[in-house]
Amino acid sequence: MIKGHGGNVQALAKMHNCSIDEIIDMSSNINPLGPPEGLEEFIAANIHLIRSLPQPDAADITLAFSRYYNIPLNRVAAGNGTTWFIYTLPQAIQSKKVVIVGPTYSDYRDGCIMNCVDFEFCMSDAQNMFQPDINKISDMAKNADTVIICNPNNPTGTLIPKDSIIELLKAHPSTYFVIDESYLPFLINADKISLISEPSFSNLIVISSMSKIFRIPGLRTGYLSAAPDVVEKLMKYYQPWSVNALSQAATSYILKSPEIIRPFLDMTRLFVQTEKKVFQDALGGCSNSINVCNGLKLYPGSTYFLLAEITGSMTSQQVCKMVGEHKILIRDCANFDGLSNHFVRFSLKDRETNLKLAEILTKLLSE
Repeated sequence: MIKGHGGNVQALAKMHNCSIDEIIDMSSNINPLGPPEGLEEFIAANIHLIRSLPQPDAADITLAFSRYYNIPLNRVAAGNGTTWFIYTLPQAIQSKKVVIVGPTYSDYRDGCIMNCVDFEFCMSDAQNMFQPDINKISDMAKNADTVIICNPNNPTGTLIPKDSIIELLKAHPSTYFVIDESYLPFLINADKISLISEPSFSNLIVISSMSKIFRIPGLRTGYLSAAPDVVEKLMKYYQPWSVNALSQAATSYILKSPEIIRPFLDMTRLFVQTEKKVFQDALGGCSNSINVCNGLKLYPGSTYFLLAEITGSMTSQQVCKMVGEHKILIRDCANFDGLSNHFVRFSLKDRETNLKLAEILTKLLSE
């Protein structure tokens, strides 16, 4: 397992001898407005569910996913976050050679390593604003049975157009394409971009998490949509009771409450786009293209988190440590394959917090 996932607030709190509540976590990509109204109260009122075993196959939330997205039930699986799918799919679909479009989330690589599957990266680079090269992906897919794409990507925020992914699916019908859409719900036009309800391709596997958009990472819940034979292969590795009782209850609450959830999604999408622009402006006006802003080069992405390159002599570890002195945790991206120790990532919060970080960074990197 990689050392250095985002969200290690415990370590920073221990370092500063303070409570976890005093740490501002801008390293984990979770919704600054979540959880949705009423969800925590619902969980508290249903705490008694921990006294009994949950459904062993998470049947009710699988059905809820199916109905919410209008997907046939035999094309859906619910899991313990996307992590379970990432680590189980290589074994279930018997991957032999995997292409990972990077730089990206390390668990895709670690899932291959755990299952002794050969893999290689199709890396994008800073010169091209980390936008993936579709032709390069297609060339590498010729010699692979599985391609993994995070879309939008973590940590770069880049988005591959839906039409481009469909072209890949058509060009390589015998190659599985695993598309992780965990960050897609933050985009204003998410419903038009998503492939979750795309029924036409037997080689398409879509996974997504409820952790990020609904700010419930501790509950661990996610879902997969794929052809029935893929779902059937996956379920052979399904562990009974892998989705806990509170997670199942909270997921059902969310998916069966469109009158709450749809306005929440709309509000979130508008909020993060607005605050992203405010934060970029506070750093010196980097809003639409790559510009150096007070010692940082911000990369334009579609998401609410931002990848930044430190242009001076300081390393990402030094910057993270000095920002941490203000009890703010940001993501050191040095352990992402394809990035160096000059990259950091910010996951935006409320305006006051975002402006505070911009002020700290401006002072720190201009000294």
